[in-house]
Amino acid sequence: MVFQFAAQSLGYPSEPSFHKSKPNLTGSPLQSFTESVADADPRAAQAYAWACGALKLAQASFAPASADASFRRYFRIRSGAQSWIVMDAPPQQEDCGPFVRIAGLLQEAGVHVPAILAQDLDHGFLLLSDLGTQTLLDVIDEANADALFGDAIDALIVWQRASRPQLLPPYDEVLLRRELKLFPDWYLERHLGVVLDAAGRDALESVFRQLVDNALAQPQVYVHRDYMPRNLMLSRPNPGVLDFQDAVYGPLAYDPISLFKDAFLSWPASRVEWGLRTYHTRAEVAGLAVPPWPQFRRDCDWIGVQRHLKILGIFARLTLRDGKPRYLDDTPRFVRYVMDVLPYHPELKPLAELFEQHVLPRLSPAA
Repeated sequence: MVFQFAAQSLGYPSEPSFHKSKPNLTGSPLQSFTESVADADPRAAQAYAWACGALKLAQASFAPASADASFRRYFRIRSGAQSWIVMDAPPQQEDCGPFVRIAGLLQEAGVHVPAILAQDLDHGFLLLSDLGTQTLLDVIDEANADALFGDAIDALIVWQRASRPQLLPPYDEVLLRRELKLFPDWYLERHLGVVLDAAGRDALESVFRQLVDNALAQPQVYVHRDYMPRNLMLSRPNPGVLDFQDAVYGPLAYDPISLFKDAFLSWPASRVEWGLRTYHTRAEVAGLAVPPWPQFRRDCDWIGVQRHLKILGIFARLTLRDGKPRYLDDTPRFVRYVMDVLPYHPELKPLAELFEQHVLPRLSPAA
Protein backbone atom coordinates (compact mmCIF):
# COMPACT_ATOMS: atom_id res chain seq x y z
CA MET A 1 0.00 0.00 0.00
CA VAL A 2 1.07 3.59 -0.60
CA PHE A 3 0.63 6.34 1.96
CA GLN A 4 1.21 9.96 1.09
CA PHE A 5 0.82 12.87 3.47
CA ALA A 6 0.91 16.63 3.01
CA ALA A 7 1.95 19.28 5.47
CA GLN A 8 -0.99 21.33 6.75
CA SER A 9 -0.80 25.06 7.36
CA LEU A 10 -3.86 27.14 8.22
CA GLY A 11 -3.01 30.84 8.25
CA TYR A 12 -5.51 33.56 9.16
CA PRO A 13 -4.93 37.05 7.77
CA SER A 14 -6.35 40.05 9.58
CA GLU A 15 -6.48 42.89 7.05
CA PRO A 16 -9.54 45.13 7.42
CA SER A 17 -10.34 45.35 3.69
CA PHE A 18 -11.16 42.47 1.34
CA HIS A 19 -8.55 39.82 1.83
CA LYS A 20 -8.51 36.08 1.61
CA SER A 21 -6.12 33.51 2.96
CA LYS A 22 -5.59 30.18 1.27
CA PRO A 23 -4.94 27.49 3.87
CA ASN A 24 -3.73 24.21 2.47
CA LEU A 25 -7.11 22.49 2.57
CA THR A 26 -6.82 20.34 -0.52
CA GLY A 27 -3.96 18.07 0.50
CA SER A 28 -1.54 17.89 -2.43
CA PRO A 29 0.79 14.95 -1.61
CA LEU A 30 4.23 16.16 -0.59
CA GLN A 31 5.76 13.27 1.36
CA SER A 32 5.46 9.53 0.73
CA PHE A 33 4.57 7.44 3.71
CA THR A 34 6.56 4.30 4.35
CA GLU A 35 5.23 1.44 6.42
CA SER A 36 7.23 2.65 9.41
CA VAL A 37 5.65 6.12 9.22
CA ALA A 38 2.22 4.52 8.90
CA ASP A 39 2.94 2.59 12.08
CA ALA A 40 3.34 5.94 13.83
CA ASP A 41 -0.21 6.87 12.80
CA PRO A 42 -2.26 3.72 13.32
CA ARG A 43 -5.62 5.43 12.73
CA ALA A 44 -4.46 6.58 9.31
CA ALA A 45 -3.44 3.01 8.54
CA GLN A 46 -6.80 1.73 9.79
CA ALA A 47 -8.69 4.32 7.75
CA TYR A 48 -6.71 3.38 4.65
CA ALA A 49 -7.29 -0.34 5.10
CA TRP A 50 -11.00 0.15 5.84
CA ALA A 51 -11.53 2.40 2.79
CA CYS A 52 -9.67 0.04 0.48
CA GLY A 53 -11.82 -2.80 1.75
CA ALA A 54 -15.03 -0.82 1.24
CA LEU A 55 -13.95 0.11 -2.29
CA LYS A 56 -12.50 -3.34 -3.05
CA LEU A 57 -9.12 -1.84 -3.92
CA ALA A 58 -5.85 -3.67 -3.51
CA GLN A 59 -3.85 -0.43 -3.43
CA ALA A 60 -4.46 3.32 -3.67
CA SER A 61 -2.81 6.63 -2.88
CA PHE A 62 -3.88 8.23 0.40
CA ALA A 63 -3.31 11.85 1.39
CA PRO A 64 -4.76 14.44 3.77
CA ALA A 65 -7.65 16.37 2.25
CA SER A 66 -8.23 18.90 5.03
CA ALA A 67 -7.59 19.87 8.63
CA ASP A 68 -9.84 21.71 11.03
CA ALA A 69 -10.13 22.77 14.65
CA SER A 70 -11.65 19.50 15.85
CA PHE A 71 -10.30 15.97 16.15
CA ARG A 72 -11.74 15.05 12.73
CA ARG A 73 -9.42 14.45 9.80
CA TYR A 74 -10.19 13.95 6.14
CA PHE A 75 -8.13 11.95 3.65
CA ARG A 76 -8.39 11.68 -0.11
CA ILE A 77 -7.98 8.18 -1.50
CA ARG A 78 -7.24 7.80 -5.21
CA SER A 79 -7.23 4.93 -7.66
CA GLY A 80 -6.58 5.90 -11.25
CA ALA A 81 -8.86 8.78 -12.20
CA GLN A 82 -11.26 8.16 -9.32
CA SER A 83 -11.10 9.67 -5.84
CA TRP A 84 -13.05 9.52 -2.60
CA ILE A 85 -12.89 11.15 0.82
CA VAL A 86 -12.38 9.27 4.08
CA MET A 87 -13.51 10.93 7.30
CA ASP A 88 -11.55 9.86 10.38
CA ALA A 89 -13.42 10.87 13.54
CA PRO A 90 -12.05 9.08 16.63
CA PRO A 91 -15.15 7.91 18.51
CA GLN A 92 -13.64 8.89 21.86
CA GLN A 93 -13.72 12.55 20.77
CA GLU A 94 -16.15 12.75 17.84
CA ASP A 95 -19.51 11.30 16.87
CA CYS A 96 -20.18 10.65 13.19
CA GLY A 97 -23.88 10.20 13.84
CA PRO A 98 -24.86 13.88 13.46
CA PHE A 99 -22.91 14.13 10.19
CA VAL A 100 -24.80 11.16 8.76
CA ARG A 101 -28.19 12.39 9.95
CA ILE A 102 -27.73 16.00 8.81
CA ALA A 103 -26.30 14.92 5.45
CA GLY A 104 -29.59 13.13 4.92
CA LEU A 105 -31.60 16.25 5.76
CA LEU A 106 -29.51 18.35 3.38
CA GLN A 107 -29.87 15.82 0.58
CA GLU A 108 -33.64 15.65 1.12
CA ALA A 109 -33.76 19.45 0.88
CA GLY A 110 -31.87 19.41 -2.42
CA VAL A 111 -28.55 20.79 -1.17
CA HIS A 112 -25.38 19.37 -2.72
CA VAL A 113 -23.43 17.49 -0.03
CA PRO A 114 -21.09 14.49 -0.11
CA ALA A 115 -22.81 11.15 -0.57
CA ILE A 116 -22.11 8.66 2.23
CA LEU A 117 -20.87 5.54 0.44
CA ALA A 118 -19.89 3.47 3.47
CA GLN A 119 -19.80 3.92 7.24
CA ASP A 120 -18.30 2.35 10.32
CA LEU A 121 -19.65 4.46 13.16
CA ASP A 122 -18.18 2.23 15.86
CA HIS A 123 -14.66 3.02 14.65
CA GLY A 124 -15.40 6.56 13.43
CA PHE A 125 -14.90 6.12 9.68
CA LEU A 126 -17.03 7.40 6.79
CA LEU A 127 -16.39 6.99 3.07
CA LEU A 128 -17.70 9.99 1.14
CA SER A 129 -17.95 11.11 -2.45
CA ASP A 130 -15.31 13.67 -3.41
CA LEU A 131 -16.72 17.11 -4.24
CA GLY A 132 -13.41 18.35 -5.61
CA THR A 133 -10.28 20.12 -4.51
CA GLN A 134 -11.28 23.80 -4.59
CA THR A 135 -13.28 25.57 -1.93
CA LEU A 136 -14.91 28.90 -2.71
CA LEU A 137 -12.19 30.35 -0.52
CA ASP A 138 -9.62 29.16 -3.07
CA VAL A 139 -11.22 30.92 -6.02
CA ILE A 140 -13.40 33.81 -4.86
CA ASP A 141 -12.42 37.36 -5.74
CA GLU A 142 -14.11 40.63 -6.59
CA ALA A 143 -14.64 39.54 -10.20
CA ASN A 144 -16.60 36.37 -9.44
CA ALA A 145 -18.00 37.16 -5.98
CA ASP A 146 -21.48 38.07 -7.22
CA ALA A 147 -21.94 34.70 -8.93
CA LEU A 148 -20.33 32.56 -6.23
CA PHE A 149 -22.10 34.29 -3.36
CA GLY A 150 -25.31 34.15 -5.35
CA ASP A 151 -25.00 30.37 -5.57
CA ALA A 152 -24.23 30.16 -1.85
CA ILE A 153 -27.25 32.30 -0.99
CA ASP A 154 -29.54 30.18 -3.15
CA ALA A 155 -28.31 26.95 -1.53
CA LEU A 156 -28.77 28.44 1.93
CA ILE A 157 -32.36 29.43 1.14
CA VAL A 158 -33.10 25.91 -0.13
CA TRP A 159 -31.78 24.55 3.19
CA GLN A 160 -33.76 27.05 5.27
CA ARG A 161 -36.99 26.42 3.37
CA ALA A 162 -36.78 22.75 4.32
CA SER A 163 -36.66 23.62 8.04
CA ARG A 164 -38.81 21.64 10.45
CA PRO A 165 -38.73 21.92 14.24
CA GLN A 166 -37.50 19.10 16.48
CA LEU A 167 -35.33 17.42 13.83
CA LEU A 168 -32.16 19.28 14.85
CA PRO A 169 -31.00 20.35 18.31
CA PRO A 170 -32.45 23.74 19.25
CA TYR A 171 -30.19 26.78 19.33
CA ASP A 172 -31.72 27.54 22.71
CA GLU A 173 -30.72 29.74 25.61
CA VAL A 174 -28.54 27.04 27.12
CA LEU A 175 -26.44 26.68 23.97
CA LEU A 176 -26.33 30.41 23.25
CA ARG A 177 -25.13 31.14 26.77
CA ARG A 178 -22.61 28.30 26.77
CA GLU A 179 -21.09 29.81 23.63
CA LEU A 180 -21.10 33.36 24.99
CA LYS A 181 -19.41 32.23 28.20
CA LEU A 182 -16.34 31.28 26.15
CA PHE A 183 -15.61 34.99 25.69
CA PRO A 184 -15.05 35.96 29.35
CA ASP A 185 -13.69 32.58 30.39
CA TRP A 186 -11.14 32.02 27.64
CA TYR A 187 -10.54 35.27 25.76
CA LEU A 188 -10.75 37.81 28.57
CA GLU A 189 -9.48 35.86 31.57
CA ARG A 190 -7.12 33.23 30.22
CA HIS A 191 -5.82 35.05 27.13
CA LEU A 192 -5.87 38.72 28.11
CA GLY A 193 -5.62 38.23 31.87
CA VAL A 194 -8.69 40.40 32.47
CA VAL A 195 -10.84 39.50 35.46
CA LEU A 196 -14.00 41.61 35.51
CA ASP A 197 -15.25 43.08 38.76
CA ALA A 198 -18.88 42.74 39.83
CA ALA A 199 -19.94 45.82 37.87
CA GLY A 200 -18.18 44.57 34.74
CA ARG A 201 -19.78 41.14 35.04
CA ASP A 202 -23.21 42.73 35.46
CA ALA A 203 -22.66 44.93 32.40
CA LEU A 204 -21.59 41.97 30.29
CA GLU A 205 -24.56 39.94 31.51
CA SER A 206 -26.92 42.73 30.42
CA VAL A 207 -25.49 42.50 26.91
CA PHE A 208 -25.66 38.70 26.89
CA ARG A 209 -29.31 38.85 27.98
CA GLN A 210 -30.18 41.10 25.05
CA LEU A 211 -28.23 39.01 22.54
CA VAL A 212 -29.92 35.81 23.70
CA ASP A 213 -33.39 37.42 23.65
CA ASN A 214 -32.80 38.67 20.09
CA ALA A 215 -31.63 35.26 18.87
CA LEU A 216 -34.65 33.49 20.36
CA ALA A 217 -37.06 36.08 18.92
CA GLN A 218 -35.84 35.66 15.34
CA PRO A 219 -37.64 33.34 12.90
CA GLN A 220 -36.24 29.85 13.52
CA VAL A 221 -34.75 27.77 10.70
CA TYR A 222 -32.04 25.20 10.07
CA VAL A 223 -28.65 26.78 10.90
CA HIS A 224 -25.40 25.40 9.48
CA ARG A 225 -23.36 27.38 12.07
CA ASP A 226 -20.25 27.74 9.91
CA TYR A 227 -21.61 28.70 6.49
CA MET A 228 -18.63 30.39 4.85
CA PRO A 229 -16.45 29.99 1.75
CA ARG A 230 -14.00 27.60 3.41
CA ASN A 231 -16.84 25.09 3.88
CA LEU A 232 -18.33 25.50 0.40
CA MET A 233 -16.83 23.57 -2.49
CA LEU A 234 -16.70 24.76 -6.09
CA SER A 235 -18.70 22.01 -7.74
CA ARG A 236 -21.63 21.11 -9.96
CA PRO A 237 -24.22 21.92 -8.75
CA ASN A 238 -22.53 24.78 -6.96
CA PRO A 239 -21.72 24.95 -4.11
CA GLY A 240 -21.05 21.64 -2.40
CA VAL A 241 -21.63 22.11 1.33
CA LEU A 242 -19.30 20.66 3.98
CA ASP A 243 -18.75 20.78 7.76
CA PHE A 244 -22.45 20.73 8.63
CA GLN A 245 -22.35 18.25 11.52
CA ASP A 246 -23.01 20.94 14.15
CA ALA A 247 -26.21 22.22 12.52
CA VAL A 248 -29.05 23.33 14.80
CA TYR A 249 -32.51 24.87 14.62
CA GLY A 250 -32.15 28.56 15.38
CA PRO A 251 -32.05 32.21 14.29
CA LEU A 252 -32.59 32.93 10.61
CA ALA A 253 -29.90 35.64 10.37
CA TYR A 254 -27.06 33.47 11.69
CA ASP A 255 -25.91 31.85 8.45
CA PRO A 256 -26.33 34.93 6.21
CA ILE A 257 -24.05 37.02 8.43
CA SER A 258 -21.59 34.12 8.77
CA LEU A 259 -21.28 33.96 4.99
CA PHE A 260 -19.96 37.51 4.79
CA LYS A 261 -18.05 37.83 8.08
CA ASP A 262 -15.82 34.87 8.86
CA ALA A 263 -12.32 33.89 9.84
CA PHE A 264 -10.86 33.81 6.35
CA LEU A 265 -12.45 36.65 4.39
CA SER A 266 -12.71 40.36 5.13
CA TRP A 267 -15.01 42.21 2.75
CA PRO A 268 -15.72 45.93 2.48
CA ALA A 269 -18.96 47.10 4.08
CA SER A 270 -20.46 47.60 0.62
CA ARG A 271 -20.00 43.91 -0.21
CA VAL A 272 -21.53 42.84 3.09
CA GLU A 273 -24.56 45.08 2.50
CA TRP A 274 -24.95 43.75 -1.04
CA GLY A 275 -24.83 40.19 0.19
CA LEU A 276 -27.33 40.66 3.01
CA ARG A 277 -29.74 42.59 0.78
CA THR A 278 -29.45 39.93 -1.92
CA TYR A 279 -30.22 37.24 0.61
CA HIS A 280 -33.14 39.24 2.05
CA THR A 281 -34.70 39.84 -1.36
CA ARG A 282 -34.35 36.22 -2.49
CA ALA A 283 -35.55 34.86 0.85
CA GLU A 284 -38.69 36.99 0.63
CA VAL A 285 -39.39 35.74 -2.87
CA ALA A 286 -38.85 32.16 -1.68
CA GLY A 287 -41.47 32.61 1.03
CA LEU A 288 -39.21 32.55 4.09
CA ALA A 289 -40.49 34.47 7.10
CA VAL A 290 -37.84 37.18 6.89
CA PRO A 291 -38.67 40.36 8.81
CA PRO A 292 -38.62 43.77 7.11
CA TRP A 293 -35.14 44.90 6.06
CA PRO A 294 -34.38 47.22 9.04
CA GLN A 295 -35.22 44.49 11.55
CA PHE A 296 -33.37 41.83 9.55
CA ARG A 297 -30.28 44.05 9.33
CA ARG A 298 -30.37 44.59 13.10
CA ASP A 299 -30.80 40.84 13.65
CA CYS A 300 -27.70 40.20 11.52
CA ASP A 301 -25.63 42.60 13.61
CA TRP A 302 -26.82 41.18 16.91
CA ILE A 303 -26.44 37.50 16.11
CA GLY A 304 -23.14 38.42 14.47
CA VAL A 305 -21.91 39.87 17.76
CA GLN A 306 -22.91 36.66 19.52
CA ARG A 307 -20.95 34.63 16.96
CA HIS A 308 -17.90 36.89 17.07
CA LEU A 309 -17.69 36.77 20.88
CA LYS A 310 -17.98 32.99 20.76
CA ILE A 311 -15.20 32.72 18.18
CA LEU A 312 -12.89 34.95 20.19
CA GLY A 313 -13.34 32.51 23.07
CA ILE A 314 -12.94 29.44 20.86
CA PHE A 315 -9.75 30.72 19.24
CA ALA A 316 -8.25 31.51 22.64
CA ARG A 317 -9.19 28.02 23.87
CA LEU A 318 -7.70 26.37 20.78
CA THR A 319 -4.45 28.17 21.52
CA LEU A 320 -4.24 27.75 25.27
CA ARG A 321 -5.83 24.33 25.73
CA ASP A 322 -5.30 22.57 22.42
CA GLY A 323 -1.92 23.96 21.37
CA LYS A 324 -3.11 25.51 18.08
CA PRO A 325 -1.75 29.10 18.26
CA ARG A 326 -2.39 29.91 14.60
CA TYR A 327 -6.05 30.59 15.40
CA LEU A 328 -5.18 33.37 17.83
CA ASP A 329 -3.60 35.38 15.02
CA ASP A 330 -7.03 36.10 13.62
CA THR A 331 -8.73 37.37 16.79
CA PRO A 332 -8.20 41.05 15.83
CA ARG A 333 -10.50 40.44 12.85
CA PHE A 334 -13.35 39.52 15.19
CA VAL A 335 -12.59 42.42 17.50
CA ARG A 336 -13.08 44.68 14.48
CA TYR A 337 -16.28 42.90 13.52
CA VAL A 338 -17.68 43.64 16.97
CA MET A 339 -16.47 47.23 17.11
CA ASP A 340 -17.75 47.99 13.62
CA VAL A 341 -21.38 47.41 14.57
CA LEU A 342 -21.58 48.57 18.18
CA PRO A 343 -21.89 52.31 17.33
CA TYR A 344 -25.17 51.53 15.55
CA HIS A 345 -26.71 49.81 18.57
CA PRO A 346 -26.68 51.96 21.73
CA GLU A 347 -28.31 49.14 23.69
CA LEU A 348 -24.98 47.33 23.47
CA LYS A 349 -22.95 50.28 24.80
CA PRO A 350 -21.69 48.31 27.84
CA LEU A 351 -19.93 45.93 25.45
CA ALA A 352 -18.32 48.82 23.59
CA GLU A 353 -17.06 50.21 26.89
CA LEU A 354 -15.67 46.82 27.89
CA PHE A 355 -13.79 46.50 24.60
CA GLU A 356 -12.45 50.04 24.85
CA GLN A 357 -11.23 49.50 28.41
CA HIS A 358 -9.94 45.94 28.33
CA VAL A 359 -9.55 44.63 24.76
CA LEU A 360 -8.38 47.40 22.43
CA PRO A 361 -5.46 48.52 24.66
CA ARG A 362 -4.14 44.94 24.62
CA LEU A 363 -4.14 44.49 20.85
CA SER A 364 -0.78 44.81 19.13
CA PRO A 365 -0.36 48.03 17.08
CA ALA A 366 -0.18 45.98 13.86
CA ALA A 367 -3.51 44.23 14.53
